[in-house]
Parts: sequence; C-alpha cells; structure tokens
Amino acid sequence: MLETELLQKKFKDQLAVDGINFYMEKGESIGLLGPNGAGKSTTISMISSLIKPTTGDIRLNGKSVVKNPQLIREVLGVVPQEIALYEELSAYENLKFFGRIYKLRGKELEKKIHSVLNLVGLQERQKDLVKNYSGGMQRRINIAVALLHEPEILIMDEPTVGIDPQSRSYILDMVRQLNEERGMTVLYTSHYMEEVEKLCDRIYIMDHGKIIASGTKEELKSVLSNEETILVDMNPISKELMQTLEEDDEIIQVNEIDKGMKLIVPKGSNKLTSIFHQTEAFGVQVTNVNVQVPTLEDVFLHLTGRTLRD
Repeated sequence: MLETELLQKKFKDQLAVDGINFYMEKGESIGLLGPNGAGKSTTISMISSLIKPTTGDIRLNGKSVVKNPQLIREVLGVVPQEIALYEELSAYENLKFFGRIYKLRGKELEKKIHSVLNLVGLQERQKDLVKNYSGGMQRRINIAVALLHEPEILIMDEPTVGIDPQSRSYILDMVRQLNEERGMTVLYTSHYMEEVEKLCDRIYIMDHGKIIASGTKEELKSVLSNEETILVDMNPISKELMQTLEEDDEIIQVNEIDKGMKLIVPKGSNKLTSIFHQTEAFGVQVTNVNVQVPTLEDVFLHLTGRTLRD
C-alpha cells in the first residue's frame, strides 16, 4: 500500500534520514521506534508530504507521492506530537473548522462530527472550550480531528505523551479498534515500548537516520534468542560496580535501571555467582534478582545502546 525507496533527507550538513526502505501493507499496524534524534519525525513529515525528501521516493499503491502529494493527503490522517487545536474554541467548533478544511459540508460534516465524538467518548463535552479540557481529553479531540474524513492511513506520533493512565488506556483501545475492526492502516510511534508491543504487527527500529532492524515482535526478540536478562535490585546503586561488570567479556550488556541494573548474558553462562561476588566486593547489598527472557526493550537497547527516552 505504502512504501519508501532509498528515502533521504538532508538539512544543510545534517543527514536526518539516510536512505531508508520501508513498507506498510493495507490494514497493518506498524510501529516506528527510535531514540530522540533517530529520524522518526522527519520520516513521518516526508510520508505526510509536509517536507520533500532530498532523494528517494514514496509510493502509494505504486504512484509517487513526491510527484503528486495530493494522493496521500486525501487518504491520510495525522495525529502530531503537539496538540494542534484552537483552545478558545469548543471541541465541536474545532471539529467543524477542520472538517471544512477537509471539504466536508452540511449534514455530512455533522454526521462525521457526531461519529468521531462518539468514538473518542467526548460527545457530552463537545460544547466545552478546549482550554478547559484535561491533557488526555485534548489528545482525544486531536485524534478525532485526524479521523473526521475517515482516512485509510492513520499516523500517530507519540499520541499518549503526558496524559493520565485512563486516557492512555482509552486511546490504545481505540487504536486497536480502528485497526482490527475498521481495517485502518496505522503507523504508530511511541516512547512506551509496551504500547508498540500491544498494538503493532511489525516494527521498524531507527537510529542515526537508518533503519537498523525490522520484523515482527518475535523476529526482533530472536536477535537475543541465545541470551537471558538478569535484573538486579541493589542498595546502593554502584556505577563503579557496573563499570567493572561491563569489562567482563562474558557479559554482553550492562544498563542502569530504577532500582539497580539490567545485564544481558549468554544463556547457561551461570554469571550469577560472579555477579554476587562482585556486589560483595563493592559493598553493595542485593535486594532482589530476577532472570528472564530478553524483552523487546532489551533488543532495542542492544541495537541502539540507548533507551527510547534518551
């Protein structure tokens, strides 16, 4: 349905997107992951026809979007990172304004407004000014705007940042419903790995402008299929200890986490004894240890060396 070919974007001396190949089939839900500065937003801006690529092409059903941007604009809905609403207008007035930009009029526009307000659960608050909404409610109206013209493709750029858990859960359930029940094709970026795991059929991981890995969740996790993850809660957290463990050739990766550290080691390496000896040597008390199969977050850290929020 949608594909990019050797897509590249330069800003003066900065290469923001470096020749990526990317595709989405009709009805898929695709996750696009990467640390800050990886090139995700630039890629989305090119797909949305907001900026032109320096080189490469974007094709929708085989036709060039770069040559004819209107092709994508007619079938695309975009939920940006930042709230894009008029705060001094009500939700209804915002939807009516943006609906007219989509060339919706009269009874058809009223029907679409009623439908999206019902979908985002804000029909009873439609006359309230947007500035009086919570952050989660504003996000939901932002999504409603993107859905007014019933797009075939929906791009959601970190739609749950800074909102309450209830609104976040509501939005995730809504995205799943749009994808699974209405067959809408979704491109989803997030700083929350669990959201992408819950929603997406396939995942692309970007770093430094390149796609460094892609596949289903299971395919990506197989990158570390011969490893296991050890979570160690400790008191106090010792950076000197972690640095020493990083120098151990048998330990693949060491990362600091909230209560201690996360280590990736080869399966069957029996590194726990060595780890306990080192914690004792550094005067660190181990309060909990958990050995588990590597997660998608572990794969991401392994491939990029950074967390999603870095």
